[in-house]
Amino acid sequence: MHKLTRHAFLASVAVTALLTTGCSGSSPTAADSAPAATAETPAATPTPDQLAVVQAPLGESAPTAVATQEAARSGSGAQQSSLKVASYDRKSGRAVIAAKPAKVTPESPASPASPASSSPSSPSPSASETTAAAPVAVGDVIASAPAPGAPDGLLAEVTEVVGDAASGGTEVLTKSAELSSVLGESKAEGDVPVDPAAIEVEPLVEGVKVSWAKTGDLTFGPEGAKLPLGSLRIDVGAAIATAEGAPVSAAASVQGFVQLAPEIAFSYDGSGSGTGSAPGGAFLGLTGDWASQWSLKGRAAGTTDGKPIRVPFAELHADPIIQAGPIPIVVNLDLVCYFQVDADGKVTVDVEQDLKGDFRVGGTFSWSKGWTPVSESAMTGTPLDVNVTAAGDVKASLGAEASIGLYGTVGVSADLAPYLRAEADASAEGSSDGTGSASGSWALYGGVDLSGALQIQLTIFGTPIFQHRIPLGELHQEWPLAKGEATATTPTVKPAA
Repeated sequence: MHKLTRHAFLASVAVTALLTTGCSGSSPTAADSAPAATAETPAATPTPDQLAVVQAPLGESAPTAVATQEAARSGSGAQQSSLKVASYDRKSGRAVIAAKPAKVTPESPASPASPASSSPSSPSPSASETTAAAPVAVGDVIASAPAPGAPDGLLAEVTEVVGDAASGGTEVLTKSAELSSVLGESKAEGDVPVDPAAIEVEPLVEGVKVSWAKTGDLTFGPEGAKLPLGSLRIDVGAAIATAEGAPVSAAASVQGFVQLAPEIAFSYDGSGSGTGSAPGGAFLGLTGDWASQWSLKGRAAGTTDGKPIRVPFAELHADPIIQAGPIPIVVNLDLVCYFQVDADGKVTVDVEQDLKGDFRVGGTFSWSKGWTPVSESAMTGTPLDVNVTAAGDVKASLGAEASIGLYGTVGVSADLAPYLRAEADASAEGSSDGTGSASGSWALYGGVDLSGALQIQLTIFGTPIFQHRIPLGELHQEWPLAKGEATATTPTVKPAA
């Protein structure tokens, strides 16, 4: 009943306003009713649009968005467009913009006998009129998915309309643009999973195996283990340098797997900045679940030039397209998986760890603090077989270097390095179930190191420029896995508390 009454009231207000403006002379009643209508229907205060952040469609259906000069001035942002970037030259900034070809149906052309064809009221446009209108104008900003000549996508402002291109479409000159010019005063936030099937993996050593799982197309790991949906798994087994003078039986090797389900974290807040040209907040980062299990065996060689020995075993690359409302945002993701050994060349080990957890790295922007780093990790490890012989120390990592950017510019770099560390002051062997023997003491630790930096290219958001790299800050966590102790008569090996 309340809804019907309100609708009737609004209708009466509309009729009154029509009568007031439509009459040549205004009566006192009409004049009195106009202010009442204004008082009852105040103008709504505009609020920023909340854009959904989702995975964009792939292939020919990948979107393009264009922000006109009027949209930039009003802060309304870009709108989806049927235009496509047919070609692009990064060096000169030249691009060819083409519209999708119109679908012509047999009924479209008017026949000679048709009245429409002879009607003087509907003249056909001249050739100059059909070719004069360019699809874009100077000042328009184009956000495009990867295109010929722009494998990382394109975010560019039109600086000159050159004219018709020989290959079709319209040739324009462009310069780099910023996200604030297409997102305007809107808000957007979300974490978008990276399709594991779209990640290119290049093995760098022999023995690397890749498996992944996605909805509707499940692939199993090399050992028959079922992968969680959305996960990518990389198995590796490789020999590493053995310490000088070590017996043949102490040959060193690393074996295990890394399993991860990466997600792109993106947010933007174009409201409340007070400047009209830059956002009030932003975030770009990488997050996801991590699982790994690896073992280190033998007596590994010492460090090289005082640095740990690092061996990359796989390079990963993906260009996922996330879509904030109608706007495609091309994210460039690179990962290098590696194992690293830091040993004194004295200790012989046979240790293994099962590790699970999650992580979040990136950069966040606010007007009060500027760009600040984000580095978080919550991981736990479980020891498997443990065998430590002789005195010495060894630390083995199975990690990944990550680089995240937008439209071909690096924004965040991070190094996530879960590790396994063993130290011994004598000779011991045992397992985490509390059985074994020892003639001294040893300890096994798990941990994670997380480091990285924010890059100057994060100014692509339209934020104030900073002139230096901002370190993420060292995140270091370590937890005891197992330890062994012995007396003269009673050896004991037990898990760490």
